[in-house]
Amino acid sequence: MYKKALAFIMCIAAAAACMTSCGNVSQNGEGSSSSSAVTSETESVEIANFTAPKEGDTIIIMNIKDYGEVKFRLFSEYAEKGCENFIELAKKGYYDGLTFHRVIKDFMIQGGDPNGNGTGGESVWGGKFDGGTDPHLIHAAGALAYANSGSTATDGSQFYVVTGEVYSEDELAALEGNGYTFTEQQKKIYSTAGGAPWLDGSYTVFGQVIDGLDVIFKVQETATGANDMPENDIIIESVKVGEYKGEEIRWYISDYDYEPATEAETEATTQQQNVEAANFTAPKEGETIVTMKLEGYDQPVKFKLFPEYAEKGVENFIELAKSGYYNGLTFHRVIKDFMIQSGDPEGNGMGGESTWGGSFDGGTDPHLIHAAGALAYANSGSTATNGSQFYIVTGEVYSDSEIDELQSYGYGLSDSQIDIYSTAGGVPWLDGGYTVFGQVFDGLDVVFDISKVDTDDNDKPTKDVIIETMTVEEYSGEPVRFYITDYDGTAASETDTDAEESSDTQNEEETSSDEETTTEETSTDPEQETTTAE
Repeated sequence: MYKKALAFIMCIAAAAACMTSCGNVSQNGEGSSSSSAVTSETESVEIANFTAPKEGDTIIIMNIKDYGEVKFRLFSEYAEKGCENFIELAKKGYYDGLTFHRVIKDFMIQGGDPNGNGTGGESVWGGKFDGGTDPHLIHAAGALAYANSGSTATDGSQFYVVTGEVYSEDELAALEGNGYTFTEQQKKIYSTAGGAPWLDGSYTVFGQVIDGLDVIFKVQETATGANDMPENDIIIESVKVGEYKGEEIRWYISDYDYEPATEAETEATTQQQNVEAANFTAPKEGETIVTMKLEGYDQPVKFKLFPEYAEKGVENFIELAKSGYYNGLTFHRVIKDFMIQSGDPEGNGMGGESTWGGSFDGGTDPHLIHAAGALAYANSGSTATNGSQFYIVTGEVYSDSEIDELQSYGYGLSDSQIDIYSTAGGVPWLDGGYTVFGQVFDGLDVVFDISKVDTDDNDKPTKDVIIETMTVEEYSGEPVRFYITDYDGTAASETDTDAEESSDTQNEEETSSDEETTTEETSTDPEQETTTAE
């Protein structure tokens, strides 16, 4: 499940960035040609992460303002281009003054973007390069690797340092049950030093912390806001190229006098658990709503909006709708049991802009989640890249065991969220990364009907699904039907015949066609401007 979740996260990001095809990542999960599974050919490979450098070897010395110094051993023998790129960028002073723009406790800290938001950066050669992967290097705690946007061929300047978690035998067995294969040495490392094993094989690991791992772990304790961005800048004062001179090596966090700061985390978790999801709050008479009419459907789709939680997102959508921006556009990307996406005037996922021109930051709010019927903006790596493209969630209903699995991987779900995802369904692993600003309160059956249309290899419907009109109106007391169970299971189409027998025959044929031609999304690889390790 976690692999699938990560793949879909990147699919939505890709859809707003370069939007060619969708998904390998780990933020690339299933379908990656270089998965974390270890093949029989690599089962005898010795892991090199904790191999000590020799005197005179090149090392990297990073100073993080207010935190301290971190030293990295490099592995040019296994990641030649990755090491060369990092060394040359460091010599140029490229990283000096940049920030760690993305921090996730018990996972990793990410930096190296001159834009400071995950959308920028390039290699020393300009653009991207392919750093590849090597089975000798894994995502153990302290590993240094390049973030990418779907494959190692999109490595640039952005990097991350793993913190991860220590895995129990049962947790490793659960990963193996999902298709991951580990050598005994890998199991030992992940069950003692810890790390992020599901990233192996998809990202270029090229270094390892030899001193200052406690500094990395302290950074991961910082308070973060939307898109996992630290509330206060964590600044890389300098990254220098040095030589190893025989100083003490401390690979493991247990080698340091380090105590994790849990008070702030506990407080944040408590606050999150007290938040009630507002998606299914009924509109009041006179309240502004948006009605979307689709060609070929009698039933319109109506959205409740939440300006109290997503002010800029709502304003943008209303103004674009008033201007007629969305009229005549198509749903260019449809994935069954996930979402349907539109709002691009180019019709291929490459275009669109906000009502103010360019992008805007819509932020996130814990009151709004990715429940079935949620309306949200696609982005290219952060909510600061919102434009005109939006998606409507269909998702899936989650069982108790699937909820437990998500929580075991660090997803913090409130009681309210658990209730919604286990009854109405949705896509919980998107929460916090995208601006949710509305909810379907009528016409959800139309959305689900669209989600079943035939699509090509890029998830584009083979027959255009067209927005006839998008209008701004006032709610006048019409029935509210938030849940797909509120509908009879069929969306009324203008082409339906009045004859009951003909209608029944047509519905049976359509159902058969859907079952035969719709397959669950795995992941093919998009190239996108946003670089992420997740």
